[in-house]
Amino acid sequence: MNWLEIKSEEDLSKLIEESFQDNIGVAIFKHSKRCSISSVAKMRLSSFWDFKEELPIYYLDLIAFREISTLIAEHFDVKHESPQLLVIKDGECLYNASHMGISVKELHSELEVKN
Repeated sequence: MNWLEIKSEEDLSKLIEESFQDNIGVAIFKHSKRCSISSVAKMRLSSFWDFKEELPIYYLDLIAFREISTLIAEHFDVKHESPQLLVIKDGECLYNASHMGISVKELHSELEVKN
């Protein structure tokens, strides 16, 4: 699994641009290093993630970059949660899961329905 980090508004803009490319989208995982549920969700993603280039995954340390997390919530019109997994395609959020609802299997099901 190749985590791509979000550390700036520029990184977020680049991610949004990438969502318009020929792929199924880009994923954002918002993670709190202080939260055990977030750690479990990250471990589950790392263990079962089987997407390759078709769904790059970005990682946001929301303790260090809380302002970026707020921008993500505002830009994609989603409630801020932690942990949280979003999939962005063509600049729009088409999938949003949080806490123990974060599941690679569920993500596969959702993306099959929407593609």
